[in-house]
Amino acid sequence: MDAKVLIESFAEFARSKNVDRPTMIRILEDVFRAMIRKKFETDENFDVTINADKGDLEIFRIREIVDDNSEDIWDFDKISFSDARKIEPDFEIGEEVYEKIELEEFGRRAVQMARQTLIQRIKDLEKDILFNKYEEQVGEIVSAEVYQILGREILLIDGEGNELILPKGEQIPKDRFRKGDTVKAIVHKVDMMNGNPKIILSRTSPVFLERLFENEVPEVYDGLITIVKIVREPGERAKVAVESYDDRIDPVGACVGMKGSRIHAVVRELQNENIDVINFTDNLDLYVSRALSPAKVTSISANEETKRISVFLKPDQVSLAIGKGGYNIKLASRLVGYEIDVFRELNENEEEDVDLIEFQDEIDAWIIEELKKTGLDTAKSVLALGREDLLRRTELEEETIDEIFRILRQEFEQ
Repeated sequence: MDAKVLIESFAEFARSKNVDRPTMIRILEDVFRAMIRKKFETDENFDVTINADKGDLEIFRIREIVDDNSEDIWDFDKISFSDARKIEPDFEIGEEVYEKIELEEFGRRAVQMARQTLIQRIKDLEKDILFNKYEEQVGEIVSAEVYQILGREILLIDGEGNELILPKGEQIPKDRFRKGDTVKAIVHKVDMMNGNPKIILSRTSPVFLERLFENEVPEVYDGLITIVKIVREPGERAKVAVESYDDRIDPVGACVGMKGSRIHAVVRELQNENIDVINFTDNLDLYVSRALSPAKVTSISANEETKRISVFLKPDQVSLAIGKGGYNIKLASRLVGYEIDVFRELNENEEEDVDLIEFQDEIDAWIIEELKKTGLDTAKSVLALGREDLLRRTELEEETIDEIFRILRQEFEQ
């Protein structure tokens, strides 16, 4: 393989990978200089000129002519007067000899290795370009096409044919994709695994929801409305706290849109995830009340040291505060940064109830705590909920729940 064929084939391959001309020339020169070092031990006195467009390569070895008896005659950049005269008979001592080195002089094996090295260098460069491209896009939305569905992940291809990964844990539980579907997700993280870039996408990250709001709500994109915090149970429910420094803008109204037009597009993308948009405020009591919406809070008591908040509601508001599957109270707690305990407020004509704490001699403390997490703090609130609902809302076993009901009923029978 001569230099012209080698360079032209490499240049064509490099162009197909969108490698720019200066980078292509630099790689070619690096590889040829490596060949020179291997054969001559140094490349310091060599001049390499490459014209990738024409496939031209010129390698010159530059040496100074010294007297045959000179002490410097063995230096890499020196040549004896007699050897110089063999190249050109009119050379004189002190002049420089430019000796052209043909590619064939390196040997066929060296040229083949150079070709393989050039291709590998481009492939490595391509990996670096891909890694840097997506590393800059972490937290941004991308669209890609599904081309293979595996048990623990979905493989997708972007517009340039690069492989992206959407793991099972980063998919919304209700997501159902087929080969050829276009998927929106954010670039979650980019890792280099065994020299290959691994691009991980996510649809469950709060950042994905934030980017969707930016796409649908111009005021968010322009910075007129700030998203303070987002908490999610992907595919089920999300709470978004927003604020605006412009009093003329209603941040909640702008995010929801006329007749819900803006938020509906976001909800559809998230598989009908229920999204609550609330006004952020520094007033903790008001913030908690808004976070527990649609429930109406009667009173609130906060403990700064323990980071717990006791919320009192009328009996008919307790289930609203807890929400389906307990998502409403869980998300509200995460949004405000406090553990929220829900308590029922008795009406004047309501029969006397018994706090669950009174049963701590008969019911383990962790079970009482589990019941309180679902907003059940009294004996009657547990009995009123019923066995099936309690099974669904808690992680307690059937035998444990049956025992709880037996103990509580016995209290009122007495």
